[in-house]
Amino acid sequence: MNINTKPPRRFANYVNGKDQDGRQRETFESTNPTTGAAFGSFVESSPADVDAAVQAARAAFDGPWRKLSPTRRGRLLMRWGDLIADNAEKIATIETEQNGKLIGEMRLQARVVQDWLYYFGGLADKIEGRVVPLDRTSVLNYTVNEPLGVVAAIVPWNSPTFLTIMTVAPALAAGNTVVIKPSEVTSASAIELARLAEQAGIPEGVINVVTGGRAAGEALVDHPLVAKVSFTGSDSAGRAIAARAGQRLVSCMLELGGKSANIVFDDADLDQVEAGVLAGIFAAAGQTCVAGSRAYFQKGIYDRLVGRLIERAGKIRVGDPLKADTQMGPVATAAQLAKDESMVARAVEDGAKILAGGQRRRVEGLDGGFFYAPTILGNTKPDAFIMQNEVFGPVLCVTPFETEEEVLALANGTRFGLAAGLWTADLRRAHLMARGLQAGTVWINTYRAMAFNSPFGGFKNSGIGRLNGAEAIQSFLQTKSVWCELSRDVQDPFVLKA
Repeated sequence: MNINTKPPRRFANYVNGKDQDGRQRETFESTNPTTGAAFGSFVESSPADVDAAVQAARAAFDGPWRKLSPTRRGRLLMRWGDLIADNAEKIATIETEQNGKLIGEMRLQARVVQDWLYYFGGLADKIEGRVVPLDRTSVLNYTVNEPLGVVAAIVPWNSPTFLTIMTVAPALAAGNTVVIKPSEVTSASAIELARLAEQAGIPEGVINVVTGGRAAGEALVDHPLVAKVSFTGSDSAGRAIAARAGQRLVSCMLELGGKSANIVFDDADLDQVEAGVLAGIFAAAGQTCVAGSRAYFQKGIYDRLVGRLIERAGKIRVGDPLKADTQMGPVATAAQLAKDESMVARAVEDGAKILAGGQRRRVEGLDGGFFYAPTILGNTKPDAFIMQNEVFGPVLCVTPFETEEEVLALANGTRFGLAAGLWTADLRRAHLMARGLQAGTVWINTYRAMAFNSPFGGFKNSGIGRLNGAEAIQSFLQTKSVWCELSRDVQDPFVLKA
């Protein structure tokens, strides 16, 4: 019997500081993956709804937001961060009820974004140009870095608050305004964030939220006043969005999928490795772009380490993610659950062996939930579908290797290059391997570490551009070159020659 004590809530778009129902009155429902019951009803935004949000963002960009000093904008971002942290429990509960991830992880993410908003708020008044030393002293040339305008932020369901702030913090610090299009799976938290921004004193129209599916996203990407598109999601969707934006010569920030390798050498601390490998794939039910879904263990420790992982996988407490003792919740949607099943079934057809899990998990009292058992597969070929494509579920593929050269080729043998982990006591090996791995982030003797001041992004099909760090803010700026003639040089009347 399902547990569902809360009636579905109704949410409107949040545009120009106000709730706005859809022009066509169309809605969609999201589902609580723990119970299978409806969570809430949201606006299925039409192109007219999207236009209203973009127009509001553009008006705020041309008006109150641009008139604020960079220092003042930065302080408002910091205040927003304080309010999000103060409301972390509420935001985390909303997200867990929408995507099924552990309440502890969602709570931590809602609290830690305060650091992101403090960091980028502090950078807001440190965006500087430079004076160019020309060979003509009669001319002054300097550069200024200016905001682009309206930024479209299309964000995913797996870490909605965290990934939204990773995008909008540098965009706002640079002086832009934003329209957020959250995933249909987790639309509620973005609306809560926008409300808190208004409470922080951020002017109306600076942050707007429109909900809906593909049509709303396409209308946002196509809008002539959108100057930049930031998208986090699958590589197939990223290619489609980039192609669409490219028709208007608009650039994209893309943080896409991964098929991350987690490499363990035989001199590694196996207790540390066991915890790191399990957390890298099962802590978020595999629902993270950096999930360590391909594990490579040197042959000397392969059998022993795999045995330990199988034993631990069988003991993982799968259940209600709102309970403190739960170690893994459901996957976010019925479609994701079906994908997990189909990809594991296909892997078995391709010759893989199920070492643990491999089926749905029944949880007492939550019969309608989307639970899948922590799964470990062996005997997976490098070119198998499951080794080349993102599952986004709790599925780990384990493979033995002998040499550094062999495992480097295996690790780099996908179209993805978002992240990689390696475990070894050999410092020389660690840094040589890090140099050879084709990934935007490499973790040595740890996994899933991230910080506001360290750039994050992918190689190859895992994305374009960088979030976090000072590099991120540059993606939301454009450089203007200003020339000023100080005095006329009669010997050389032409300052510039074609």
